[in-house]
Amino acid sequence: MKITTLVSLTAATALALTGCAANEATTSSSAGSKGASITLAGKGSSAQSAAMQKWIADYQAKNAGITINYSPDGSGAGRDGFGSGAVAFAGSDRAYTPAELTSLAFTRCAPGTKALDLPVYISPIAVIFKVDGVTDLKLDADTLAGIFSAKITKWNDPAIVALNPGVTLPAANITAVHRSDDSGTTTNFTDYLAKAAPSVWTEKAAGTWPAAFAGEAAKGTSGVVDAVKSGQNTIGYADESQAGTLGKASLKVGTEFLAPTADAAAKIVDASPIEPGRAAGDLALTLDRKATGVYPAVLVSYALVCQTYAKADEGAAVKAFLTYVTSAEGQASAKAAAGSAPLSAAMTAKVKAALDSIK
Repeated sequence: MKITTLVSLTAATALALTGCAANEATTSSSAGSKGASITLAGKGSSAQSAAMQKWIADYQAKNAGITINYSPDGSGAGRDGFGSGAVAFAGSDRAYTPAELTSLAFTRCAPGTKALDLPVYISPIAVIFKVDGVTDLKLDADTLAGIFSAKITKWNDPAIVALNPGVTLPAANITAVHRSDDSGTTTNFTDYLAKAAPSVWTEKAAGTWPAAFAGEAAKGTSGVVDAVKSGQNTIGYADESQAGTLGKASLKVGTEFLAPTADAAAKIVDASPIEPGRAAGDLALTLDRKATGVYPAVLVSYALVCQTYAKADEGAAVKAFLTYVTSAEGQASAKAAAGSAPLSAAMTAKVKAALDSIK
């Protein structure tokens, strides 16, 4: 089991943050006065890791007065860290629940204000596999749920064979790998199973793996990928950007099988409404896992920020960085680095309005 390492990228020169490139459109929310410098700490989603590394590197190259450190410790660590005030922002593959928004301290935020959930990263969750002699694999929701709930334990089980005519599946035990940490990727994966295969997956969506279902556990996205890669006849789930050369199953949606592509994942966002009862600027989504033509095992990863920061310079710096992250340039950069799906024009407009409100 391997633990993901800290992403820490520092600036190379001492120019002011206010010297932003014109195409970033962040001069109105720069991090302090000319010549000032600031360090932002963030943590959370390991699914965002590749995109975050690219965002930070590109942003710091143009804004040398800022240092941004991001530790991809998992979504649960990010929510806890931002909720306790340990970091200035966080990444999470699920939004805060209404109960969390009420109970957490959010000490980085001004008194009486809370967190906002802003979509910044959209990606398919790939069902990754390494099976002797198998290069292409098709699965439906019930069969996938059966595998991860340990109801299907052999690769040549009739349910898998029926979905893969002409494929020689070994009479080998299935090793199903899941996350050991509190993970937004797990929340999204189990949400898909709970909604698409309710007769087989009997647990609610959750960030921690159900104790009732056995399997091999690994920490972080990289841990799951490594466990699947180094094992035999393995299957797991991970952000598609980090699947590497592992096999990626196609999932049945209606009468067709869809591969985990960014384009298929992006469609789910515009098909999904914002959760009712959210404050203005809080863009938590209720994902429609059954939308036609949409790859269903998708994660929408959020930036967790304050509506109003206790320290104005920190708020300005977070606002400026995320303005870049969610710009057309930032989203294209993430697509190139991580294979993620850029925010749609409609969602970009909503996120911009929310960012404009941050103080």
